[in-house]
Amino acid sequence: MPNKNSAKKAMRQNAKRRLLNRSQRSILRTSIKKFRLAAQGDDPQATQSAFRLAVKRLDQAAAKGLIHKNAAARTKSRLSKHLSPGPVSS
Repeated sequence: MPNKNSAKKAMRQNAKRRLLNRSQRSILRTSIKKFRLAAQGDDPQATQSAFRLAVKRLDQAAAKGLIHKNAAARTKSRLSKHLSPGPVSS
């Protein structure tokens, strides 16, 4: 346990931020999973809306510093490959 008041306050702030970050990261991962499930299905409109939501959540997470902006861009790129069935080069 910290002894100084400033360290106690920092510990309280860190606990609050950790809980918020965990919930935001969980929401982000869930939206990505929902897109991947929709991409396997037959409904292109559901896939498109799930993709838009996942991209929005990725952009928000990158803007808030939850994930790195390049990690968000990389994930969006990989998700967009599932969107349009075309020739895939590795």
